[in-house]
Amino acid sequence: MTGEANPVNAPKDNLRRVRCIVFGLICALVIGIFAWSAEPGALELISANAKDAYYNLLVQGFQSGQLNVKRDPAPGLAELANPYDPAANSPYVWNVQHLAYEMSYYKGKLYLYFGVTPTLVLFWPYAILTGHYLDHKNAVVIFFAVGFLAAAGLLHTIWRRYFPEARVWAITVGLLAMGLASGILAILASCDVYEVAKSCAFAFTMLALGAIWRALREPKQSVKWLLLASLAYGLAIGARPSLLFGAVILLVPVIRVWQEAKPDSHRRTGWLFVAAIVPITLIGLGLMLYNYLRFDSPSEFGWHYQLTSFQNHGAQQFSLSYFWFNFRFYFFQPMAWTGPFPFLEPLQQSPLPTGYNGIEGGYGGILADYPIAWLALAAPLAWKGRAEGEISDLRWFAAAIFLFFLASVLTLCLFFAAGSGYLADFLPALMLLAAVGIFGLDRSLASLPVWRWVARIGCAVLLAFSIVFNALASVEAHAISYYLNGDFLTSEGQLDAAMAQYEKALAIWPGYSGAYCGLGSVLLQKGRLEEAIVQYQNALKFNPALSEALNNLGYCYLKSGRMNDAIVEYQKVLEIKPNFPEARNNLAYCFLQIGQTDDAIAQYQKAVELVPGSATYQCGLGNAFLQKGEINEAIARYQKALEINPDFPQAHYFLGYCFFRTGRTADAIAHYQRAIELQPQYLPVLQKLAWILATWPDASIRNGNKALALAEQANQLTGGQNPETLRVLAAAYAGTGQYTEAVSTARKALALAKSDTALAKELQTEMEAYQNNTPLRSRGD
Repeated sequence: MTGEANPVNAPKDNLRRVRCIVFGLICALVIGIFAWSAEPGALELISANAKDAYYNLLVQGFQSGQLNVKRDPAPGLAELANPYDPAANSPYVWNVQHLAYEMSYYKGKLYLYFGVTPTLVLFWPYAILTGHYLDHKNAVVIFFAVGFLAAAGLLHTIWRRYFPEARVWAITVGLLAMGLASGILAILASCDVYEVAKSCAFAFTMLALGAIWRALREPKQSVKWLLLASLAYGLAIGARPSLLFGAVILLVPVIRVWQEAKPDSHRRTGWLFVAAIVPITLIGLGLMLYNYLRFDSPSEFGWHYQLTSFQNHGAQQFSLSYFWFNFRFYFFQPMAWTGPFPFLEPLQQSPLPTGYNGIEGGYGGILADYPIAWLALAAPLAWKGRAEGEISDLRWFAAAIFLFFLASVLTLCLFFAAGSGYLADFLPALMLLAAVGIFGLDRSLASLPVWRWVARIGCAVLLAFSIVFNALASVEAHAISYYLNGDFLTSEGQLDAAMAQYEKALAIWPGYSGAYCGLGSVLLQKGRLEEAIVQYQNALKFNPALSEALNNLGYCYLKSGRMNDAIVEYQKVLEIKPNFPEARNNLAYCFLQIGQTDDAIAQYQKAVELVPGSATYQCGLGNAFLQKGEINEAIARYQKALEINPDFPQAHYFLGYCFFRTGRTADAIAHYQRAIELQPQYLPVLQKLAWILATWPDASIRNGNKALALAEQANQLTGGQNPETLRVLAAAYAGTGQYTEAVSTARKALALAKSDTALAKELQTEMEAYQNNTPLRSRGD
């Protein structure tokens, strides 16, 4: 795109050489920053092997003659009543061996929802040519570099052809605006599946615009260039279907020739129209066939069958009711500047429209946050005062850019979610138009040198603000990406890797409360309670209202036995989030531990009101009633818990205990046995059931051999150092006639129970019975 003949007033060779060097250095700088900023996303952190990257799984699927990826869904996903329900599918979707988050699931197979173009044009050819697999991060950098170079080439050509008098500063501002002030750096913070699709679409969109430019500039070759533009834009849609309506830009060269009304314009218009629609139509038909073979519908790309944290199945993807909310976000979203680095705090709009999913990344508001974009309004100055024939190409090309921008914005404003990552669809094109506006503004003020310098300084200030904002937003985006990666790795049990991600987040954003909170959660899981407490306290220094940190700090105090401190933290949580059921449940537990039974019941009841379907909260309420002595109320709650979750071992244990207390021994044994089936190492149940089977007066209930097996299992769990467990084991030995072992075991238990006078007294009495070869008979527990 830079090989056109020099205009008459071209700069001298040495000046041209300097300009080329500057142009090349700026391009190299921008691409270098792209590569340096790029970070792998959470899905790739699960496996360091690029072969497991989603697009490479699709490559392997294609190589095996199938359209689904080369990965089987986790066993059990197909058995769910609704496999698209995030609450139900989480154990299967986030399974390390069968990771399927963000994939589409249909008729027992996994598919890639994201566009197929990256696989066809980069991942598969790379695998064939090198014998290796390309990871997502490098693919994103490659696509962004291609797109940026295509846009830079366009800008360089416009500069040479229409503004040869413009200084190097103008091209510098334009290039930096497109590369560093267009939101791309924030996208590079997490180069995962989404980013591959966005960057690929960006690359082919810019290539399509470049081909349209050549079609406008070279009438004799216009059909060829428009064919290439149609092909490129079709591939962009194959990467990101939301760009469909932007295909209207392919008609710009057609309309231009048609409106010229020259003798051969009808024939040329016909050929150009064919060139504009044939490649993209063929690609569209191919995509429709691809969709039909996968999802039995030519218009279904897999979105409705996607396994995400939001249930897409049945959701309304596009609606006019979302338009104004999204438009405000993309153009007028307010931004708060804060004291601590990196100084930015996105302010979320509310309330959300009905059916709206949410905002993914809070930095919109391009009119305030990317002020260099305002210079797009100056683009008409580029052709002001010029002859129509001299500037016609540029006017039509600017119209094409604007149409693309308009179509992209309208599509995104109708979508059921918004996010700063979506800016990659239209902001680079807007920056290209702004660069034309910079050239036009500078040229229009040529006769007013003072104002020309004022304008140049103003452009520099707008650029500097835009770049600084992008850089700070990128810092936050990288830190948030590390934090999310850490959360993802924590959920997968990769605690050391998660800790490294949280620490990387804090290295670039020392005041990031979320990362401190995540670090505390890792330390908590590692059993390092005191260190976890310190990290949660750090989080609260920067964000005293962070409910997650308050809740987790309360839990650390609870685990440390500091019930009063825990109560204080949970009460703080509930001041901020009164409807936080987990905090109410934990607060109730703390009240129960310090004997405030009525307060515990009140908190458990509120938790149950908030989440009636929680077996855990129902069981906790049962425990509170049990501690208060209201056994019938406790039984009702445990039974309700088991209606919700029949496989809840704690509910079986406590229900069994209540039945035992009320004389329903057979029912108690049945629930104890079920609890052990569900949780074989459940120590209290092992002890109680072994005691009943060893000592019960009714011979039809006693089972000495089973009692002994349970007691030995409990003793093994406690390392032979628990006097209560040894007491049960001694009774089980006696119940099977092994009195020597019973005496020896009871004597060991007695030695360990010296500080417990009541237990020691009981053991002394029982040991004397064993010495007389008398088994123990008891109705107690």
